[in-house]
Amino acid sequence: MENRRTRNILISCGVILIVACLCLGILIISGVGVSLIWPLRFGQESSAVTTTQDQSSPDETITEEPVELEDGPPDEDTIELPKELSDILYQIESEVTQIRGLTPTEPVDRTLISTEELEQIVAEDFFAEYTDQDVQQDVLILSLLGLLPDDFDLKGFYEELYTEQIAGFYDDEIEEIYVVQGEDFGGSEKLTYSHEFTHVLQDQVYDLDQGLGLNDEDCEADSEKCAAVQSLIEGDASYTEILWFQTYATREDYLDLMETYEDFTSPVLDSAPPYMAADLYFPYENGMAFVEILYEQGGYEAVDAAYVDLPVSTEQILHPEKYPDDRPITVTLPELETVLGENWTLIDQNVMGEWYTYLILNKAYDESHRLSDRTADAAAAGWGGDAYGFYLNDETQEAVFIMDAVWDSINDAEEFAEAFEDYADLRWDPSENRIKGYPAWLDGDLAIVLTLDGNRTTWVMGPSGNIVQDLLDALE
Repeated sequence: MENRRTRNILISCGVILIVACLCLGILIISGVGVSLIWPLRFGQESSAVTTTQDQSSPDETITEEPVELEDGPPDEDTIELPKELSDILYQIESEVTQIRGLTPTEPVDRTLISTEELEQIVAEDFFAEYTDQDVQQDVLILSLLGLLPDDFDLKGFYEELYTEQIAGFYDDEIEEIYVVQGEDFGGSEKLTYSHEFTHVLQDQVYDLDQGLGLNDEDCEADSEKCAAVQSLIEGDASYTEILWFQTYATREDYLDLMETYEDFTSPVLDSAPPYMAADLYFPYENGMAFVEILYEQGGYEAVDAAYVDLPVSTEQILHPEKYPDDRPITVTLPELETVLGENWTLIDQNVMGEWYTYLILNKAYDESHRLSDRTADAAAAGWGGDAYGFYLNDETQEAVFIMDAVWDSINDAEEFAEAFEDYADLRWDPSENRIKGYPAWLDGDLAIVLTLDGNRTTWVMGPSGNIVQDLLDALE
């Protein structure tokens, strides 16, 4: 699925400004290592007087003095940005370096772009290789899962959504930061830059592409691990930007950010299919919660350790207590083309994971098909591992879906099966005929069944009951 793939671009969305605004207050109240005196309280225009905890011990403090980068500020003659702005960016880089405790190895190129330039980049670069066939297959898959209507303009919506939401991004293929600038380079732009420069540090120290496997090949091989790694990366950058803002933001920065927050509108995101909006937030909100737990346990030293022993599933991000020991069980699907016959092609195969299992149950495009958040969350929480596959008949355009899952316990499997039956009753018509002794549902010619065997469930959808039964026989 396209939204599970990655391009080597790490974005700062407009939504993370909201996340940042909300979390600033939460972090102050919870006291996770930041002692803050708001400049606003004293009417100061200079940087806030703060102390932050050292990465090796949350009980120790460090000076608020930023690190002097070895190369110093870029020479005015070698940059395109105005010197005053370049100095601001250099200052933020040194401050983020001090907070995050990672040492940059080389300068990074920076480019400020307008909203119009961003729109052009999104259309001509981000989705340049997203073909019409890719779009058609993704819509087919997502509509079969109930997450999109079958006539949804997915590519067009992505382009509008990214244009609306991106406040900045770091492209590690060309090692350059882009920041979408408003009328001034104010608090929101500085916050974005601190986030993106954290990505620069991550890339230069850990190598996003090869070291962390944040590349198309690895992510297409294991989308669950890719989603977990992206959550670590974005959660780290989101947590660091908040610490930066608390430590160094001026009164003007604070007022500008609050004004941005109050004026922020997102009509495209507001109209997004529910699963898409939730999935957009996931690496920032859930990733930051994951990083916060690590930071509380041992400062940035504990966060850095996660880059050596990477999280491998959305389950670990959702349940930090399961990191790093609770690793997914490997599930393998057999080759089923011979069972299906001629003209059938495997178009997608990967791991669904706890997060997408929850999204299917709770974020259906049709509101009447959604289970409650509590029910869906509990049903997905016992996830142990899975493999899914989508097959397409090239002539008839009929589709087959299989999801073979194992659960942490028999009780967890039974809980999911019970929730799934409730979901199925909302979405499809009950069939008078059972398949291999299990209740089945119908949606036109589409037949659906979920089997339960100990701690294993198998969900199959196909164009006839006979095909579904043949697939279940092959999966035994």
